[in-house]
Amino acid sequence: MTPKSMRPMLFGPTYEEMLNPQRIEPDVRERALQIQPVNELDPLNLFNITWKDRQNRVRRLVLPPELTGVQANIIVMLGRYFPSGSHKVGPAYATLMEGVLDGEIVPGVHNILGPSTGNFGIGVAYICKLMGLHAVIIMPDNMSRERYERITGYGAELDLTPGSESDVILTLQRTHLLMKDPKNRALAQFELFPNYRFHRFVTGNSAIEAAADVGNGKIACFVSAPGSAGTLAAGDQIKVAFPEAAVVAVEPSECATLSTGGRGQHRIEGIGDKMCTLIHNVRNTDFVAVVHDEACVKGLKVLQDGTDALVRMGVPRASAVGLRGMFGVSGVANILASIKMAKFLGLGPADNVVTVATDGFDRYPSVLSKLEASDLGAEQNALDRWFTEVFAGMNDEGVFDFRGQPAKERLYRQKENDWVPFGYSREYLDAMRAPEFWENEFDKIATYDQKVRSSRLRASAS
Repeated sequence: MTPKSMRPMLFGPTYEEMLNPQRIEPDVRERALQIQPVNELDPLNLFNITWKDRQNRVRRLVLPPELTGVQANIIVMLGRYFPSGSHKVGPAYATLMEGVLDGEIVPGVHNILGPSTGNFGIGVAYICKLMGLHAVIIMPDNMSRERYERITGYGAELDLTPGSESDVILTLQRTHLLMKDPKNRALAQFELFPNYRFHRFVTGNSAIEAAADVGNGKIACFVSAPGSAGTLAAGDQIKVAFPEAAVVAVEPSECATLSTGGRGQHRIEGIGDKMCTLIHNVRNTDFVAVVHDEACVKGLKVLQDGTDALVRMGVPRASAVGLRGMFGVSGVANILASIKMAKFLGLGPADNVVTVATDGFDRYPSVLSKLEASDLGAEQNALDRWFTEVFAGMNDEGVFDFRGQPAKERLYRQKENDWVPFGYSREYLDAMRAPEFWENEFDKIATYDQKVRSSRLRASAS
């Protein structure tokens, strides 16, 4: 007989329990914590979907100033400790959970589609494995090898479209085509609001907690690269606590769609998707900062393999060692943009910049192998040089101010151009200009939490 804890589980935590895991029933919480390091495929891992550790503290790093070169405190929330290795598993679970509760997804009847460039697809494959559903992950065919291996390792199918990160629009087109089959249901991260709800409530409030004992305890700036723009929704909640906080979207300079309308190719997996996503609340985006993809890849090499170089540049050895394994390319992009914004805004030692590392290094060895093959990246003097170029040499150029209405209007037009072709009306898109639209979506959390609790009670009674 299959052990009870190993059986597919239709309902895991509520939004409230993902933010505050201490509110999970104690026995369930303890068993989930014990199972995570030994069996990632046990469905109890649903109750490990949280930013927090066993002591209910947000997993974070406060970067050493010798690395950042700025006085402001740069706080990085660490996504690698989530089940499946990325915080994207949170919105994957939330989207599937809401779909089942609303009757849109019927386990055993529907296949689950997961359009993605990697981490969300990994999260969908993982959640479907735990909840006993079949997943098809639709993603570009030029992403890192480690991502494909992780997805198929969870038993999901891959449906690959041509291109790379900047060609995610093809995955959307493929998803909408497959949705014509009534057996298919999409966890469409770019357009469904569970992604927004998870990050605004869980990530946003966790970010506020992460900064509470650093500097002045406030958040002066929140920085996040939008792939789906889900993580960027944390800024909406941060602005509730700190109205003067600047919310900053990060783009590759090679594909600066939001800032300049650019649509080129780049190497930062997980961001820069040639669109303004449907769930992006552009009214709360204050700045867009651009970074070079080459700098991000080289920066990852320095953090991962340049411990001695970092020490030579003044970073304490314990801090340099502690940076290894913590970041992927998009996490480095967020760090570099955070340094840029600290300089641009003139932030001081009391000020906090909060950003996120979506995942860790485990899904990027092949990226560094390509760098080493093309740029002699293994040479120690290259690591010293790259530290100077990438971190010490970061300037405040490439920051675009979107606080004015004319700039925001361009983002609204971008969103309209991107989403009307997928069947969304201009009237619906215009409704997103009002704060009430976003508050109404956010307020649905209480209803879904009650539905989860009721469903768990019925399941336990049956």
